[in-house]
Amino acid sequence: MLPISRERLVVVGNGMAGMRTVEELLKLDPTRFDIAVFGAEPHPNYDRIMLSSVLAGEKQVDDIVINTRAWYEENDISLHTGDPVVKIDPKARTVTAQSGLTVPYDRLLLATGSKPIVPPIPGLNLPGVCAFRDIADVDTMIDASTKHRKAVVIGGGLLGLEAAWGLKRRGMDVALVHLMPTLMERQLDETAGKLLQRDLTERGIAFFTNGQTEEVTGKDRVTGIKLADGRGAPADLVVVAIGIRPETTLAREAGLEVNRGIVVGDNLSTSDPDIFAVGECAEHRGQVVGLVAPIWDMAKVCAHHLAGGGELIYTAQVSATRLKITGIDVYSAGQLAAGEDEDEIVLRDARRGAYRKLVMRDGKVVGTVLYGDVTDGAWYFDLIRRRTDVSDIASRMILGQAALGGGTQEPDVAAMPDDMQICGCNGVCKGTIVDTIKAKGLDSYEAVKAHTKASASCGSCAPLVRQLLAATLGVEVTGPAIPTVCKCTDHTHEEVRTQILKQKLKTQAAVREAMAWKTPDGCASCRPALNFYLLCAWPGEYQDDSRSRFINERAHANIQKDGTYSVIPRMWGGTATPAELAAIATVAAKYDVKEVKITGGQRLGIYGIKKPDLPAVWGELTDAGLVSGHAYAKGLRTVKTCVGLEWCRFGTQDSTSLGKQLERLTWGNWTPHKFKMGVSGCPRNCAEASIKDFGVVCVESGFDLLVGGNGGIELRGTDRLCHVATEAEVLEYCAAFMQLYREEARYLDRTAPWIERVGIAYVRTRIVDDAEGRKVLAEKFRHAQSFLQDDPWAERANQGVDATEFKPLPALV
Repeated sequence: MLPISRERLVVVGNGMAGMRTVEELLKLDPTRFDIAVFGAEPHPNYDRIMLSSVLAGEKQVDDIVINTRAWYEENDISLHTGDPVVKIDPKARTVTAQSGLTVPYDRLLLATGSKPIVPPIPGLNLPGVCAFRDIADVDTMIDASTKHRKAVVIGGGLLGLEAAWGLKRRGMDVALVHLMPTLMERQLDETAGKLLQRDLTERGIAFFTNGQTEEVTGKDRVTGIKLADGRGAPADLVVVAIGIRPETTLAREAGLEVNRGIVVGDNLSTSDPDIFAVGECAEHRGQVVGLVAPIWDMAKVCAHHLAGGGELIYTAQVSATRLKITGIDVYSAGQLAAGEDEDEIVLRDARRGAYRKLVMRDGKVVGTVLYGDVTDGAWYFDLIRRRTDVSDIASRMILGQAALGGGTQEPDVAAMPDDMQICGCNGVCKGTIVDTIKAKGLDSYEAVKAHTKASASCGSCAPLVRQLLAATLGVEVTGPAIPTVCKCTDHTHEEVRTQILKQKLKTQAAVREAMAWKTPDGCASCRPALNFYLLCAWPGEYQDDSRSRFINERAHANIQKDGTYSVIPRMWGGTATPAELAAIATVAAKYDVKEVKITGGQRLGIYGIKKPDLPAVWGELTDAGLVSGHAYAKGLRTVKTCVGLEWCRFGTQDSTSLGKQLERLTWGNWTPHKFKMGVSGCPRNCAEASIKDFGVVCVESGFDLLVGGNGGIELRGTDRLCHVATEAEVLEYCAAFMQLYREEARYLDRTAPWIERVGIAYVRTRIVDDAEGRKVLAEKFRHAQSFLQDDPWAERANQGVDATEFKPLPALV
């Protein structure tokens, strides 16, 4: 029996629109077509909207790949990368690629996307000028950032701003030229645009608004730009990001109907019924699209018709916009301003830099602009999309969903309708997520993200996805069940800490008695926790109980797998004097250590010391002026710094000096878990401040403060806390943040899970918004430090040691 021949589908364009259509088609009818895909770029399909994250150094190219080459093979798809189609012959029903390969088709899908708008400005052909459209452009910009200092971005829309921020993060001096008086005028109203410019100026980006670029200057390479009004700026790199235009060349040459884009009907077919078009190249009812949500709608409808369906039609829907700049939250949807017979409801909190506006018509929300706090963006968007009548709550809804629902800060995912869109980037609704969790038995956030693509792009919807997972699995929507301290008690960490203060409990025994501990003496889990909670609550009164500490903290050194210990002195800001280096070398030689290694925290570690030798080693190191690096402690480990302004040509502030000030302020404390800091002298971030518990990135206008990072197994980038202008403010904010963490986190929680639980908005409220409260927290931290900043090595070396702790073990018989 002869095999049944399949229809031939050729896809021109290996981007997000074309491949999303193929994915939808494979779900509907995986055996209908033999599929061939042609792409101009040498890469498999990747998430173009995440290019800004690659430029900013937050992701690598491999991180944004959507469909790997293995995926194409698994689905029996012929992939031709780096070989664009150059001709379509509708009569012969063939396409011809640049390589000369000619392939026949029964159905043809055009997903050629768009091309950057290039205005007729002299000098745009100079080396050093590029667009911001694909991986090659990003590679050009990253390469320029390693060799040059000054960049100019032309265009103050989404792409231009993300390009400017990415280059700033790469360490370049960036100026942005925008033709209009305010930024992102198509997505933001005037007020939000001005707030955005203010915050980005504070971060070190210069702006030329009302700026018409007249010329890009230079002979062999770009040297700068000139504006029509006489202003100008030097530049080693010029990025043109003023907009996009549908790529219609192939369609036009093939005789298809083309206007601004390739004209398509409600089923996404072109003027040739066997040829379809989706994405930025398509024009439907006079409209072209540039956002991902309507493209996903196109893909779904197009796949339906390619699979033989006839019911679905594409209808343009309102879309939402978000800006991908770390620490700046911007959201808009629908109309930006009220017209006739429409009203605006506005709320602005100048102190917090928060702004929100609703545009109302006939009791319905038809548009919203949010800046600073975008928590309610998805809720407003759903009201706009459904055209819900909100007349009865209109006067209060500007305050957000929490003001209407009993004060909770979290959206009620259980009450959300199944067709409410959770992930705008990938067009995933609540019902899809819930159904997938149930059908596939998913039990982790990463699994949900992998199977549904929800939060797989910008990640802003990750909290909602996590809540949906928890709710679907039968856990409280507010999160997993709050853990108790240990099996000895039914009380939570928070309850124990509250009662310690309320009842003035000042010993572990008193806590266990007052709170009816099941085990009178506690256990190895609760004793260290109670020891820390009491130290934090009663500095100077409660005496630290060494028996309630782990072995490394008791021995003031880290035990290694062979039973020996490592001793790591503190090296302030990663620096050392010749005398200190000599002392380390002397100890290493005298005690026959196995290795001296530079650690990841910029210190020298002495490895292979026998336990009985530890007191003598401490004594010799403290005699040389060295103190414990607390590499074993639930406390400050290191403050990593770069050389900063003193040595680096890119440095903006003296990061080494500031790092030393932070370390001298905070060393010796006890915290719920280890605590690391980093101070980078410029946005190139050589000290990796963006994955530290507290990070500082120096910019020309001051210091960006970052919190909650973790470079461990579960990598977590920091949240932006705020921007400050002086070193004194950096020290105050750091002390206040550490004290808040000390007082409110659970024992053995790093700052990352603590912030994920309480939310960065809460931390900002306590540290940034409440100036008086911040000063109180900072003073409490300094008070505690007055009892804690004693070097344990010197104390143990000078006063003797517990013989049972350090005597050699008897030989086994």
